[in-house]
Amino acid sequence: MALHIGDIAPDFTADTTEGKIKFHEWIGDSWVVLFSHPKDFTPVCTTELGYVARLKPEFEKRHCKIIGLSIDPVSDHNRWLKDIEETQGHKVNYPLIGDVDLTVAKLFDMIHPNASGNASQRTAADNATVRSLFIIGPDKLIKAILIYPMSSGRNFQEVLRLLDSVQLTAKHKVATPANWKPGEDVIIPPSVSDADARKIYLDGWKAVKPYLRIVPQPK
Repeated sequence: MALHIGDIAPDFTADTTEGKIKFHEWIGDSWVVLFSHPKDFTPVCTTELGYVARLKPEFEKRHCKIIGLSIDPVSDHNRWLKDIEETQGHKVNYPLIGDVDLTVAKLFDMIHPNASGNASQRTAADNATVRSLFIIGPDKLIKAILIYPMSSGRNFQEVLRLLDSVQLTAKHKVATPANWKPGEDVIIPPSVSDADARKIYLDGWKAVKPYLRIVPQPK
């Protein structure tokens, strides 16, 4: 079954480079970014895993955990992590799920439900669709989904920006405009009437159109 924004993220138990986890229990009251990879020892993913390790303090500022996934056993992950640290200059400091039997990939609709075979017999091309990223809230609901092709490295500065947006809009009745960055003006969504908006925004707002109402970002 396909997953959508607003669905409960599937729960699972899996081995990782930091031991066995139960996903929902591991999430706790944190936000989570789960990002997946089609195969160990692949070039684009090597750069991504190293870059995310460098950015981990930024995710921690946002009360957000990071967890990766790759369609290979944890024993292979541990060998790959050495290459990542050597080539990218950053030690991977978050868990990486081993998904040898494709269980998690199928739960998260990253791969065809009829896909089969041992990880060692599958190529990155076989697993090409396993290039997904999910932002999950403390309520275990999926807040955002990004899917990239194998040949395009993900922009994790955009992931941070998206995380800032979904966290802001989860807390306040606002939406963020195109290219929004933290601290910039936001939008009052149509679901908030003018009457209700007046109770929230005592200084009013700039109405570019009746449906486009601009206010400073809430503190």
